[in-house]
Amino acid sequence: MGKGRDFGISNKVPLFVIGFNKQKNQLIVGEEKELYKKEFYVSNVNFLMFDKLSESMEINVKTRYSSKEYKGTIIPFGKVIKVILKEPQKAITPGQSAVFYRDDVVLGGGKIC
Repeated sequence: MGKGRDFGISNKVPLFVIGFNKQKNQLIVGEEKELYKKEFYVSNVNFLMFDKLSESMEINVKTRYSSKEYKGTIIPFGKVIKVILKEPQKAITPGQSAVFYRDDVVLGGGKIC
């Protein structure tokens, strides 16, 4: 997410938007270290090389068009795919796309949820 404007909250370090609670109409803020995630889920997954993921697979993943690829594992998890990264990455944002690669081949992707 991004660095927030003045939220009217006093804090020793800058605060960033880290989430939303739509039911309570709340904006959730936190310190920069809270922007890093090692695990996330992907919905509406479309694979190009096979119909569905039946077992865990080592992959590279991009979570933004201009980002570099990160090493991780994808795991079937009901109707979604669980992604576990080797190293935590900053700003894994719901609504963005995640694209899975093996070498230079696109395996598929979906929407981060």
